[in-house]
This record gives sequence, C-alpha cells and structure tokens, in this order.
Amino acid sequence: MTTWFKSSYSGPSQDCVEVAHFDGGQVGVRDSKNPTGPALTFAPTAWDAFLAHARRGEFVRP
Repeated sequence: MTTWFKSSYSGPSQDCVEVAHFDGGQVGVRDSKNPTGPALTFAPTAWDAFLAHARRGEFVRP
C-alpha cells in the first residue's frame, strides 16, 4: 500500500497536493480531492531538482 503525504502547511482542507514515494525512487503527485484519480510520476532526479528550485524561491507567481 502506498502512503500519500500532504504538507503540514496545508491545514485540514482537502484542497491539497499529496506526494508519495514509490519503490524504485519514483515520486507521485496527486490532487487530494481525487485520490483515485491519476497521479503525475517523476524520476528522483526530476523531483530533487523541483524541490531545489522551490526551496530557492524560484517559482514566483506573476
């Protein structure tokens, strides 16, 4: 069984992004409002790069 996690910053709402770590290092991302729906899957290197850019604040909304 896969365990999905959401950020502690999300609060009690169901409008969240959830993340899971799969065997082989793949990372899944899904919408908590649709837990049986599709998930995006990323290679470990792609996920690590995304996190590095996010932590540096490089994703700024206009």
